[in-house]
This record gives sequence, C-alpha cells and structure tokens, in this order.
Amino acid sequence: MTSSDIKRDLLIEVGTEELPPVALKGLRDAFADSLESQLREAGLGFESIERFASPRRLALVLRQLSTQAPSQTLEAWGPPAKVAFDSEGKPTRAAEAFAGKNGIAVAELKQHIANDGKQDKLFFKSEQEGAKTADVIFTMIDKALAALPIPKRMRWGASRAEFVRPVHWLAVVYGDETLNGSALHLPAGNTTRGHRFHANTELTIKNAADYESLLLNEGKVIASFEKRRDMIREQVTAEGKKLGGEAVISDDLLDEVTALVEWPVALAGSFEQRFLAVPAEALISSMKEHQKYFHVVDANGALLPHFITVANIESRDPAQVIAGNEKVIRPRLSDAAFFFETDCKTSLFDRREKLKSIVFQEKLGTVFDKTGRIAALAKTLAPKMGADAALAERAALLCKSDLVTDMVFEFADMQGIAGYYYANNDGEPAEVASAMQEQYLPRFAGDALPATATGSVVALADRLDTITGIFGIGQPPSGSKDPFALRRACLGVLRIILEQNLELDLRELIELASAQHKGITANSELTDTVLAYMIERLRAVYDDQNIPAEVFMAVTAKNLSAPLDIDRRVKAVYSFYQLPEAQALAAANKRVSNILAKGGATPGDTIDSTLLQEAAEKALASALETATSAVSPLLASGDYEKGLSSLASLREPVDAFFDQVMVNADDEKLRANRLALLSNLRALFLQVADISQLVPGKN
Repeated sequence: MTSSDIKRDLLIEVGTEELPPVALKGLRDAFADSLESQLREAGLGFESIERFASPRRLALVLRQLSTQAPSQTLEAWGPPAKVAFDSEGKPTRAAEAFAGKNGIAVAELKQHIANDGKQDKLFFKSEQEGAKTADVIFTMIDKALAALPIPKRMRWGASRAEFVRPVHWLAVVYGDETLNGSALHLPAGNTTRGHRFHANTELTIKNAADYESLLLNEGKVIASFEKRRDMIREQVTAEGKKLGGEAVISDDLLDEVTALVEWPVALAGSFEQRFLAVPAEALISSMKEHQKYFHVVDANGALLPHFITVANIESRDPAQVIAGNEKVIRPRLSDAAFFFETDCKTSLFDRREKLKSIVFQEKLGTVFDKTGRIAALAKTLAPKMGADAALAERAALLCKSDLVTDMVFEFADMQGIAGYYYANNDGEPAEVASAMQEQYLPRFAGDALPATATGSVVALADRLDTITGIFGIGQPPSGSKDPFALRRACLGVLRIILEQNLELDLRELIELASAQHKGITANSELTDTVLAYMIERLRAVYDDQNIPAEVFMAVTAKNLSAPLDIDRRVKAVYSFYQLPEAQALAAANKRVSNILAKGGATPGDTIDSTLLQEAAEKALASALETATSAVSPLLASGDYEKGLSSLASLREPVDAFFDQVMVNADDEKLRANRLALLSNLRALFLQVADISQLVPGKN
C-alpha cells in the first residue's frame, strides 16, 4: 500500500470567543470551502466534508482524507536539438537555461533528447512526489482563515494575530494523531472545550471521528449548525402549541438564534394583555430585533400575549429564566405603547410640515416637496388606473408623514405600517390608510403588490418621481452604485403595470413625472434616457422566465413603450419561436431585410399582379394576401400569438420564392414589383416584431 492509499479523518477546530451570530454560518462555509478547494488543488482526496459552527467554534471534519497526494510524472520539452547545440555540438545558452530550470547537469544534456513526432528536442521526465497532508495543512488553514469575509479584524493580548474574535485554541487531529504546527500564532493541540456553563473544561479529542459525539456527550455542545437549528424549530413549535397558538418562525431569526446557543432550550413567556392595543408589528419588531424572541399567533393570525425565547442553558429553575426574560421585554413594549399613544395625538396631515426639515435630495428638495409632486402625479394617474383621483391625491400627501413619528424613529421597519395605523386613527378613508403601507410594495422580487387601486397609484407615482428626478440631475446608477435603488424602483413599476394589467405607456408616465420637478429640465432627451433604462430592466423580467434574449430584442426593435403591449408581443414571439417554421421564417425575414437595405430606394406598397411571372412569386403573393386578410384583424385586436402562429403557414411559399425567383431581375419594373412583394411580407411580420432578430448569432 502506498502512502497515498492511507486515509484518515481530519479534524480542524478553531476555538474563539463568541462569534458574530449573523455572520456565523457564512464564516463556517467560507472556511470549509477554502480548505476544500485547496485540498483538491493539491490532489489530496477525501470522501466528504462535515461542517460545524457554534458561537465559540468553527470546525470541519474531512472524512477519509488521503495522507499524501499521488506522485505526478512531469514532462518538460525544451528547444529543438539544432537550437540547443551549436555546429560543434556544444550546448547553447538555450540548452543551459533548460538544464538549469530542470536540475540537469549541462554535460548530461545529450542524454535528454527525444522526438516529439516532428523533430528532436531536449526532453526531461521526472517524478514529483505528491503533497503530504501533514506538511501542507497548516499553510492551508492560515490561508483559509485569512480569506474569510471579515470586514474588520481585531487583535488581542500580546499576539500579532488578527481575527474576527480572539482565538483561544486550535485543534488539528488526523485520525488519532495530533499534527504539529500552528495557525494564528497558536500551536495545534488535541483538546476542545465544552459548553461555557454546563461543561466548562478541556476535552481531549482521541480521534477525529469522535469529535461531534465527544462534544455532545461530554461537552454539552451540539456542534452541527443544522442539527441545532432543527432542534430549535421543533422546540419552539412545540412551545407554541402548548400556548394554544402557533409560533411564527422566520428563517433569519432562526439562523441568528441558532448562532447564539450551543445547547438550545426553548422557554415560553408572557406579557400583559394591554400591550396588544399597540400595533402588532411594533411588538413583534421589538421582540424579534431586540430580544430575539419568537412571537405566537392564534388560528386567525392575531398576536397572542406570549413569546418564546431560546436559552443557552438547561436551567434547574426555568421559571427564573422566564421571569428574567419577561422583565427585560416589559420596558421595551412599554416604550412602543408610549410612542403609539403619543403619535396618535397628532394627525398625519399636521405632521406634513415637519417633512420640510428632511432633505430627499439636495437638488430635488425636501420630502415635503416630494409628497407634493407625488400628489400632483397621483391625481393625474388615478383616472388612467381606474382609481379615485381625490383619494390618490390625499394618500400621496400623507404617504411620508409617518417618517416623523416616534414609532418610526424607534422602529425603522415600521415605516408605512405605522402610517396605516395612524391614518385609521385619524379617520382617513380605508383606501388612503392601506396606501400608507402599500406604497412600498413590491419591496423585493416576489413580494406582494398593492391590493388597492389607490395604493397602486401612489406606489407608481412615488417610484416615477424618484426615477425621473435622479436621472434628471444626472446621477443614474453606475456599476454597483445605486444609492436611490432605481433598479428596484423600475422593476416595481414594471411589475405593477404588468401584473395588474394596466394599459399604461412608460413614455407618457415619464413625461408626466418629469414635468412635476422644478429643479430639472424635462425634455425628450431625458425621457428617452429614462425609457431606455426602464426597458432594459424589463429585459431582466424575461431573463428570469428563461425567455431567450433574441425574443425580447425582436420586440424592442419596434421601439415600443407600453409594458403590457410589449409583454403580449414577447409571449407571442416566444410561442412562435418554438414552432418548427420559426427559424426558416426568421432567416427569410433577415434575408428580406438585407435585400431591401441594399435596394436603395424604398419599394412601393402596391403589388402589380400583372407583373407576377414565376409560379413561386404568384403563390407567395396569393398566400400573402390570404394571410393578411386573416391575420390583420387578430393583430389589430392584440391577439399577437394567434396572429403569428397563423403566419407560420407562409414558410413553404417563402422558401419556394427564394429558391425559384430572382429578386434583382434586370427588368426594373419586375424587380420593383418583387421588392414590393417582399416589403409587404416583412411589414406583415413587423406588425408584431422584427423576427429577423431571431436568427442565431445575428443580433
């Protein structure tokens, strides 16, 4: 058995002070990925990699890692023999350089000549011993730790080492052997440490394979992040059921709590019923963000006066732990109640004046100015969207007033939500209140859209105001810089229009929004720039649907600006694109386009039937006339898909025409008539899209 055939498990554990919980899983994966990549590059094979992470450790176990990588046979070809030796047979400088590079004595060079199949050359063949795990692993560990995504590193004690948190121990155990070496200026050992409270002692790792079970049984530590997360989910769910409700478990909070504990124990607590008079979102935000509690709801989704916390200790007196958590949450909920009660004393409309002190953008004025522009735009858009103009204007005037409330100042994620509650408190119409939070929808890909017409109007008006304003002052997104989130704003506008089937034209919307700004020059150049940017964002929508780029380009070649119309055309062209006749007709359209471009003068629209000589051109003219009569009503009504599929029947007469008819005939009238025939053919397809763009590699 060779050394490369010997395999053992390798444990690497870096023991630290408590690691940042939000970053824990990412640090674990980056550490493991780097080591995995380095080992594969070195040719050191292994069966699998197990990843571990807890608040005080990053670790991994490589199952059946080879002791040594296989040896490699290296072949090096040098200069041709006639270049390597002069006329007297003495080595030239080229030969000497080859000898030096490969460790060959110059006097022995003539023993290293071989034929590569074409000529004799200097040649050297050697065996390179494979890397040994014990020799390279510490260099790899250092490299992996140095490459971790840590924004700011720290030092501790007298050590010059830097890491995200102070490192107190390093364990590197290969099979049952402790490897000699160091990382982060710490010598490697074979000990780990148990739970800070339940088993605060050193534990000896006798074999790498025993790592996880050793920590579990003797250290009261569940080293696997995934296993701890599953335990927490099960425990929290069970506690919710005991309370007669359902625990709401968000993935982000679950991950964060998992990163805070090594021995999870879920405990249920309660708070006073009176706090339920406060908006549930504020209570939930306080419990989640500040205390990392899971909230509980009833069968109807209403918040219950309970919470579930996850302790990092199995207490002998859990009632004391619960009481402590209830004591901690009470002041925070009291603050939320105070903010809500205080805010309700001043209406959203009366708060508008305070918006004059908040700058939206230096050249575009304050948030007060912005709400005025949104209101004017919303009033104009409402009739186009089937909404009430008065409600839309009112909602737009109030839409940012909650920014100056105590609730939003304390809980930033209550923006819009607080506005909804305060609008209801003020006695505003239901649609106005709903628009306070719907104005921000959709906030991300896949998010819900506004449910009310008023909400949709304000959501569009707000985004259009921002987009046109920022472009108008010459600060469009560049590269990864998009401080006003214009890309997301554009996608929001497009989703609302498309998914709510709104017959709106982007060019008109941009012109209307631009006209509201006093600090920018609203002109056709600005409109064209913004429109091009938004249409390019629309392309991303179809990329996500795996619709080929050439389909989108075929439609946008017509310079359209109504998203819903573009969408119908894209779907129709995509359906056509999948027909067996599509590529032949696309190629024919490309050919027609080239012929017409080279023809110089624009051909007429009228086809003279008396000048049709060849059977193939007569057949095409007849088929074209029939197709036009059948398709024109479909295209006029917007049924592009059925119209294009009907045009697939033109493939055979088109192919026959190009096979049998000379377009550029010597007779000028004959040539002009044939060009007119082709022009009519192309114009028929162009009513939907420029399908010549579907030709592969020709876009």
